[in-house]
Amino acid sequence: MATPTLRTADQLIEAGLAPPAARAGLEAVAARYATAIPAPLAALIGDPADPIGLQFIPDPAELETAPHERADPIGDDALSPVPGIVHRYPDRALLKPTLACPVYCRFCFRREHVGPEGGVLSEAELEAAFRWLADHDAVSEVILTGGDPLILSPRRLGAIFARLRAIPHISRLRLHTRVPLADPARITPALLAALDLDPPLFLVLHANHAREFGAEARAGLRALRRAGIPLLGQSVLLRGVNDSADTLRALFETMLECGVKPYYLHQLDPAPGTARFHVPITEGRALIAALRGTISGHALPTYILDSPAGKTTLEPSPVSLSAGL
Repeated sequence: MATPTLRTADQLIEAGLAPPAARAGLEAVAARYATAIPAPLAALIGDPADPIGLQFIPDPAELETAPHERADPIGDDALSPVPGIVHRYPDRALLKPTLACPVYCRFCFRREHVGPEGGVLSEAELEAAFRWLADHDAVSEVILTGGDPLILSPRRLGAIFARLRAIPHISRLRLHTRVPLADPARITPALLAALDLDPPLFLVLHANHAREFGAEARAGLRALRRAGIPLLGQSVLLRGVNDSADTLRALFETMLECGVKPYYLHQLDPAPGTARFHVPITEGRALIAALRGTISGHALPTYILDSPAGKTTLEPSPVSLSAGL
């Protein structure tokens, strides 16, 4: 019998991921924010304070909102013309077919919206989203996000891809996911067939620590790679998880070992209750500077800040060159 996903305070305590004395705090957090830790990730957690445990085990600090934190930190709500669509850039749009995830990160910037009750877009809402995309011919790329689109059935995903590819001006598709690491059993032949698109779909994997790449996850990524699906990686800079040059180096090199090109390192978005994960930008820049020259160029992602105005690079300033060089 498969080990269930851990969702309740009792399950977390029984699994040894929290002490019995933490029950009241865990239940208070669960009343506001979703919890889910699939078995493959739970098996990687040595204790609640390790880099995997910190990412996924609820903490009462999540109920404390700092003055700078916002429910919609990057302005998705204001840029949503119809349910399920976010339009921030002229040539790109997000499509969020579901707001549920296989695992809920304690630093999620959409934490006020995601959860099992978020469900999927209704047929009417999905049709309205397709109509909006068809009516906006400047949009050439659609990014499926959520929630996590890979928790949808292969049939459902295939139907969504078919509708998007039938819109003439949409020439590129991207999908953001944690599934290959959180629930690698979902990487089935049926799913691989649904992701077999031409032009190819780019799959962007969210990973924050090298230890997330267990044996099952590596096998799932190998299957995706052998199916010809291009893999990119995005990470969030998190206090206590990956806030050292050595930890980031191990993460990015592990990505490359698994055929995943490190793409973005995100500055933490100021969502409510996430202050314990904050790393100042000056420190993030110093980490990138420390990595440069000690790691292959294609292993180094772009360090960015997301905001309602869009993405801004946070790369350290280049060294000034003398005139004539």
